[in-house]
Amino acid sequence: MPRTRWHVVAAATAATAVTLGLAVAPASAATATAEFAKTQDWGTGWEGKYTVRNGDRALSGWKVEFDLPSGTAVSSAWDAAMTKSGNHYTFTNLSWNGTVAPGGTASFGFNGSGPGAPSNCLLNGAPCGGGTVPTTPPTTTTTTTAPPTTTTTTPPTTQPPSAAGKVVGYFAEWGVYGRNYHVKNIETSGSAAKLTHINYAFGNVTNGQCAIGDSYADYEKAYTADQSVDGVADTWDQPLRGSFNQLRKLKAKHPNLKVIWSFGGWTWSGGFGQAAKNATAFADSCYRLVEDPRWADVFDGIDIDWEYPNACGLTCDTSGPNAFKTLVGALRARFGSSALITAATTADGSSGGKIDATDYAGAAQYLDWLMPMTYDFFGAFNAQGPTAPHSPLTSWSGIPTQGFTTADAIAKFKSKGVPASKLLLGIGFYGRGWTGVTQSAPGGSATGGAPGTYETGIEDYKVLKNTCPPTGTIAGTSYSYCGNNWWSYDTPSTIAGKRSWAAGQGLGGSFFWELSGDTSNGELITALSR
Repeated sequence: MPRTRWHVVAAATAATAVTLGLAVAPASAATATAEFAKTQDWGTGWEGKYTVRNGDRALSGWKVEFDLPSGTAVSSAWDAAMTKSGNHYTFTNLSWNGTVAPGGTASFGFNGSGPGAPSNCLLNGAPCGGGTVPTTPPTTTTTTTAPPTTTTTTPPTTQPPSAAGKVVGYFAEWGVYGRNYHVKNIETSGSAAKLTHINYAFGNVTNGQCAIGDSYADYEKAYTADQSVDGVADTWDQPLRGSFNQLRKLKAKHPNLKVIWSFGGWTWSGGFGQAAKNATAFADSCYRLVEDPRWADVFDGIDIDWEYPNACGLTCDTSGPNAFKTLVGALRARFGSSALITAATTADGSSGGKIDATDYAGAAQYLDWLMPMTYDFFGAFNAQGPTAPHSPLTSWSGIPTQGFTTADAIAKFKSKGVPASKLLLGIGFYGRGWTGVTQSAPGGSATGGAPGTYETGIEDYKVLKNTCPPTGTIAGTSYSYCGNNWWSYDTPSTIAGKRSWAAGQGLGGSFFWELSGDTSNGELITALSR
């Protein structure tokens, strides 16, 4: 992001002007501190966190700045806008976390390298260690001795960085049944205008080929006028109905929106091992299905959701580390360079974990982007706990499994040579939870999964925001404790923080599972696409 220089233009008539920079006295002041803690150290790098603790008067904005010694640097940050000049770093609040009430806190984090630690810290221009600080970050004006005419510019308001580029949302074909979520809901919620791509989930993988997942939902279900995207009812004799036809209508309203057909998923990944044995035949079957004349105009490419190549998911695959690369290479050869070919992948960043089991860097050359599923790290599939956020951005003291974080997954993919611009940030539009929990803080024991509308231990954001609102945050996401139930899920606020982190990492955008978990007015996708 280019830096904007603050400048002063002074009109001179005869005498030489002498310029003096003067700090403007704050209109009001508060007692506040900014406290640093190193929250994680993995030898080659570390994670730091600053917490702004407010005292007796509300802060309407904050700016923390400090110096780092030579050989120590910050590589990325979240929950604040970062700028640097040499070894001097400045962190400014984002739009959503600038106001800090009396007695309240705000925090931001960053990844660093080298042995040093921050020094010469200032909070709104005053020492971080305590005392009186301005309630807003100070500005600077400039005066001259002669002539008296001056022009002063105010520093521009720092805008929160966003994960530039793609916003990819999954649409689950089975949502048209019990969830009563249809393509029209993508339009009425305002989500269609915020999406760049829709992943239609899922097509099946069986007998070494791509196959239809649910023909009734896909292209047979008839829609009435009130259910249809364009208000026109399906007729009994039209050649294409169902969600495919509704997607066609949605694309007519949003010509830049792309739709990708996703194959596999947790349930239907077992067929990929056989498909990889004859990747050319598999690719040909997928091409013929995706490009079927009945719906060829609906789809712009294919997404592979293999859970997991050369590793275990619902079943275990032993096809070897090169099978995934062979598979997507065959798809690229068959579909050509103009089609979108993408993949949802593991986010297991542990040592010797699922990322290490497959040549994802080799596969990346054939893919437009990869989507590490940086959610479902922890949940009531471990019925007795410990309770832990299912989609942590970073690690924390007490994490049950090292490497199960978004930051670890992205760092591992990068270290293997996958370009950051081909990696998308993953967000879950749902929560995972336990019951029988007796403590609010993470790390508690449980007796099983908390009750959910459709599945024990899982609930949509649109429900949880009302039934069990957040009571705390950890590792860049939120958690809530209500009764004896403990849930973790992302909110508009935590999504904004993750989005800022992704921008600092240079990621190519974001994706989420899945559209029906959001509110009817699209709270989460609004935060994600902002």
